[in-house]
Amino acid sequence: MCGIAGIASFKDNLINPDTLKRMRDILKHRGPDDEGLYLSRQHNPNTKLKVGLGHRRLSIIDLESGHQPMSNEDKTIWIVHNGEIYNFPELREELIGKGHRFSTKSDTEVIIHLYEEKGEKCLDDLRGMFAFCIWDVKKERIFLARDRIGQKPVVYFHGNGIFLFGSEIKSILENESIKRELDLESLDAYLSLGYVPSPLTIYKGIKKLPPAHYLIHDGDNTRIERYWRLSYKYKTPYNITECQDRLYELLGEATKMRLISDVPLGAFLSGGVDSSCIVALMSKFSSKKVKTFSIGFTEESHNELKYARFISKRYNTDHKEFIIKPKALEVLPKLAWHYEQPFGDSSCIPTYYVSKIAREFVTVALNGDGGDESFAGYPRYTGIKLARLFKNAPKGLLKMGYRTSRFCPYGRRFFAGLMDNPDLESAYFNWLSFFTESHKRGLYTDITERLIERHKPRKYLHDIFEQSDASDPTERMISVDTRSYLPEDLLVKIDIATMASSLEGRSPFLDHKVMEFAASLPLKYKLNGLTSKYILKKTFGREIPIAFLNRKKKGFSIPVGEWFRNELKGFVEDMLLDTKSLDRGLFSRDYIEGLLKMHQGRREDHTHRIWALLSFELWHRIFIEKRSI
Repeated sequence: MCGIAGIASFKDNLINPDTLKRMRDILKHRGPDDEGLYLSRQHNPNTKLKVGLGHRRLSIIDLESGHQPMSNEDKTIWIVHNGEIYNFPELREELIGKGHRFSTKSDTEVIIHLYEEKGEKCLDDLRGMFAFCIWDVKKERIFLARDRIGQKPVVYFHGNGIFLFGSEIKSILENESIKRELDLESLDAYLSLGYVPSPLTIYKGIKKLPPAHYLIHDGDNTRIERYWRLSYKYKTPYNITECQDRLYELLGEATKMRLISDVPLGAFLSGGVDSSCIVALMSKFSSKKVKTFSIGFTEESHNELKYARFISKRYNTDHKEFIIKPKALEVLPKLAWHYEQPFGDSSCIPTYYVSKIAREFVTVALNGDGGDESFAGYPRYTGIKLARLFKNAPKGLLKMGYRTSRFCPYGRRFFAGLMDNPDLESAYFNWLSFFTESHKRGLYTDITERLIERHKPRKYLHDIFEQSDASDPTERMISVDTRSYLPEDLLVKIDIATMASSLEGRSPFLDHKVMEFAASLPLKYKLNGLTSKYILKKTFGREIPIAFLNRKKKGFSIPVGEWFRNELKGFVEDMLLDTKSLDRGLFSRDYIEGLLKMHQGRREDHTHRIWALLSFELWHRIFIEKRSI
């Protein structure tokens, strides 16, 4: 895993090597082991583009000879690459058979020769996670690409006679010409969704390359194309027993591929279904004890350590644990710097800590991310099924459900969605929303209301909904999550949290062949009645007790709502009600005071809304105002 950065300059602009070095070195946490720089000729009247590439390396495979930027033999193709190509040994052999010569054993060199062979079609052959940039000297163009699911990030800026890219936004901000301006459209999307969706970022002018897309820039034009889609249209004709065997084979293959490493590796073990399945497979394929890492809390309602210990004991892993207490939130300013955008998922805290303790023992950690999306694991999918039953229920019954669920945010949003929106898509959006439109009317000042073009977050999800080829409403929502919540929340979280500690995270469930197979399964194989992950549980029920797999899902959450009422009460009030912060004119003091009072008085649970506002405040102070916390 690595950090990449680069500049393409056109017209008469020269590249400042010091700027390029700063863009590269701000990413040192992503790659502490090695650094590299490439600059094309700066005074060549026959070229329209001048290019600079920077790379920070976390050495995982071919430790000695994988230095980047890397080129082909005649130095007409240059690359900086972040990620892992798991099928590179097979691709390498195929390319050797076609006459290509290799000087390293790295996966990066395979991409170079595959690009020579196929151009942008090389992406079709890659099995893994990646973000890379190729500078094609002969064609005078930049080729920027991102993996199918969105495991590895890349952002870019185009304007003022330059094209900039980087693994993180802070790399682009190292260029003096970039203004740090809040994009209000992105803020509105964030307050609805809890994340800023691609291609937006929270900054005006800086964009994210969406998953499964590539970008070609030649100085005159920038073209962005999608190269892969996950289809739910085709359904397998095989029975569930045959599908169980195929699932075990595919997930086993994906796990085995992710065990290739020249450095120590282990696994995150939450005790949930997905991470337990991965640890079971790792134990099968590994000749050594698997190292596992878990996070727990003093609050028993959020603590699943006993389940992690059960799996650890069953598979005889070398297990390490860490208990998070409210004091651990002292790390929030550091996390805000790493996330570099407001981020509404408070489970970024335990993910950061489990990555931190894992890095003391390993350089690579496998995880169970992606299992919920592929196998219908979230309660909201069951909720959609129930919603279809509740759709025509009397308003009085829905109101009763709304009142009795006031301490369960998702339950409350579910019933509110059904009351306010007769169609399932609208109810689903309402269910996902941190701040609904009615909440925003209270939160925004009159000035903010006038400046923001509303309803774009809804349109963002609606467009994905319309592009889905799934016929079943529940499966359509699964496909929406796979293209939105998965890459924009979960995969951002795991990438930032692991890279903050110079740790590589690998996700077997996110192998595109596993995901394509899961998408081909009939919904009843994934959500059987009200049983989620049905086929996954049946498949691994051969090895793990089915009662363990069928227990109620808790999710990777933290008791931050209670901390907001107790240990962190003063901190939250100081941050959100600070006069200088409110003087920005974005949010209403009365609304925020009311929100805090309702939460602290236990009249309603507003944990997710308070966290979202706190995350925005931390980001704004650090990146826009450059204030200390």
